[in-house]
Amino acid sequence: MDTAQLLELFDINENILSDVKPNSNKNIQNVTSISTEETPTAWVFGYGSLCYYPGFEYEKCVLGYIRGYVRRFWQGNTTHRGVPGKPGVVATLVEDNEGITWGCAYKITGNLALEYLKQRECTLGGYVTEMTNFYPRYATDSSGCGGESISALLYIATPTNEHWIGELSEEKLAEMIVESRGPSGHNVEYLIRLVIFMRDELPGIHDEHLFKLDRLVKKYIKSKNMCLSECMGPPKPKIKRDLNGNAPQRPITFEHTSRVPSKRLRCLKI
Repeated sequence: MDTAQLLELFDINENILSDVKPNSNKNIQNVTSISTEETPTAWVFGYGSLCYYPGFEYEKCVLGYIRGYVRRFWQGNTTHRGVPGKPGVVATLVEDNEGITWGCAYKITGNLALEYLKQRECTLGGYVTEMTNFYPRYATDSSGCGGESISALLYIATPTNEHWIGELSEEKLAEMIVESRGPSGHNVEYLIRLVIFMRDELPGIHDEHLFKLDRLVKKYIKSKNMCLSECMGPPKPKIKRDLNGNAPQRPITFEHTSRVPSKRLRCLKI
């Protein structure tokens, strides 16, 4: 599969590739295998439900972050965590020059996984696909991420899609989350499982927006005499992350924040 075919599969404009650093061209070839293999291989960055429930087979899963975005619960959803007329609230990314968003990247191979993601995120979710640079938390031989960054597919909801909610107060967003349920389960579960992922697998990383919603949702659940455990649904399968604790690791600096110092951004010309 060549570059044009991979982009067409996700409706990605080729101009998006101009946002990738020139010195990452090698990574693009390695990650997508677009010039040497018929079966497409790609890295996909997850920052919402993909962090705890990918729903597809994958070769590797690596913790890390992307730059230039912050996570916000500004996207409505009527197919998974809500219904028409009463949408749930799910995460998207909003551009912020000094922002970083933590999550995980999956290495996937084959058309079935790519088509599944297109259906789940784009057709049903109202997201568009772009490409970005993903920075692993640790660069190790075992993770397959030995360089500074790898190119990854990224799903983002835009203000032009029909399910866009936009910048509501966190109090209002929390109320909507508590009151919403869809075919995939309660909206509370979506939020809480993402919070659990952040606190269990990325301890010390602070996401102010996410954690404030967590506090507000739990407050509203208590005030409504609801049971949190009844909102959570069945346990999700444990995700195997590719990080060998005994392997040499290069830690990422400024990892305990959701924003990159502006001085660092100027040096990197981002």
